[in-house]
Amino acid sequence: MCFPSAPDLIPPGACNLLNSSTIYANNEVDLSEVDIYGFDYDYTLALYSNALNALIYNTARNFLIEHFKYPEGIRKYDYLPNFAVRGLHYDIQKGLLMKIDAFHYIQPGTVYRGLSPVPDEHVLELFGGTYHIPLQQDSGFYGKGPKVKQFMDIFSIPEMTLLAVANDFFITNDIEYDPVHLFKDVSEAIGMVHLKGYMYKWIMQDLDKFILRGEETEAVLHRLVSHGKKLFLITNSPFSFVDKGMTHMVGKDWRDFFDVVIVQADKPHFFTDCIKPFRRLDGNGDLRWEKIKSLDKGQIYKQGNLFDFLRLTGWRGSKVLYFGDHLYSDLADLMLRHGWRTAAIVPELEQETRVVSTSRYSLNLTWLQALTGLMERLQTYRDPESKQILQEWQKEREELRVMTKNMFNPQFGSIFRTCHNPTYFSRRLCRFSDVYMASLSCLLNYDLSYIFYPRRTPLQHEAPLWMDQLCTGCMKTPFLEEMSHIR
Repeated sequence: MCFPSAPDLIPPGACNLLNSSTIYANNEVDLSEVDIYGFDYDYTLALYSNALNALIYNTARNFLIEHFKYPEGIRKYDYLPNFAVRGLHYDIQKGLLMKIDAFHYIQPGTVYRGLSPVPDEHVLELFGGTYHIPLQQDSGFYGKGPKVKQFMDIFSIPEMTLLAVANDFFITNDIEYDPVHLFKDVSEAIGMVHLKGYMYKWIMQDLDKFILRGEETEAVLHRLVSHGKKLFLITNSPFSFVDKGMTHMVGKDWRDFFDVVIVQADKPHFFTDCIKPFRRLDGNGDLRWEKIKSLDKGQIYKQGNLFDFLRLTGWRGSKVLYFGDHLYSDLADLMLRHGWRTAAIVPELEQETRVVSTSRYSLNLTWLQALTGLMERLQTYRDPESKQILQEWQKEREELRVMTKNMFNPQFGSIFRTCHNPTYFSRRLCRFSDVYMASLSCLLNYDLSYIFYPRRTPLQHEAPLWMDQLCTGCMKTPFLEEMSHIR
């Protein structure tokens, strides 16, 4: 490897001061125009520790063995916390977990069957001589296609790990199996963890262990209400679970913050169907029978649909900003069909910005870009010496790409980028969210009249005019002193 060793070779535009508390804009948003703030609950108002993933995995693995009669040997596989990343695709028929870019191409070196990487040449054989996944096979609008599924949910990381582990067991023990059956059984086993309420029980039994940074959630809600904003909650979780978590984070009077509270909403169907009416819950959590003619503060509502919600509240368009972690279930329909502003919660930003801020990453990326430029120019020379140098540079470029990928995750790299393109996840993030951030607490860094401006990053045929265009995260945010006690 021929690395430039001097740090001063990193150009002045390279940033190592990224702040994970920054809010990043895909679209211009003026907070002074936002009067109504809406929230999902899981991984939005409530952030969970990684300990939850291990419990989901272990319980689903046991279901797979005891309920679906899978071999006992699978129990020997412990949870692998750093194996999978969010946004991966899974080929159901081939049993392959892989990362796909914004142009529907598989990133070489990121295809796994079980826990083992599949060589690039074998991937090409499996897909008929191309890395491209045709649109008709790829995941549909909600990430579920006939042959390929995208795992967009943070809760899906244990599911991807269990799929990899189960495949690995059959492959390493040379046992014949049907990958389609395996996929359906694993999905059902994971589903049983949620349907039987195990996750809710674990969290409610040890709120301190599983819920992170609840005091920041309280600070955000308090600040919004004190500035006269209206708040609402739409979640798929049951009321007893939400009530216990919100009481832990905010206090027993947490419902005073919200003008409307809707539980067990059945998103994304809540946003698309007009059929299910709202039902009111009484103080004991039992369903009431009367017809709902208004959505009143202090009441708890179940099910319903967005069309009735809009009719009863009159909350429409860009004066509404809704926060959620799931790009499809929470944000897509609101952005595309109803013109609400949307904000994506992406907890992975904290780890990703830490990596991007290291001098090692900056040096690798700078040299990678420089090397690509040199190769671009050298390829026009046809003499043997130039061709040999070009081959050496190509090899070095591939090594640099692998090194850069491994800094994020050794198997799949960054959730936002492939070798050079945005990932499919990135594409959806930009399409379905006006702004995105690591956690709700990032709002504490901004005045409620702040305008988020997306960076005019240069297109391929454009040249950057201002260094400021290249980085949002290193800008000083208008940090609020009154909130500094929770930092």
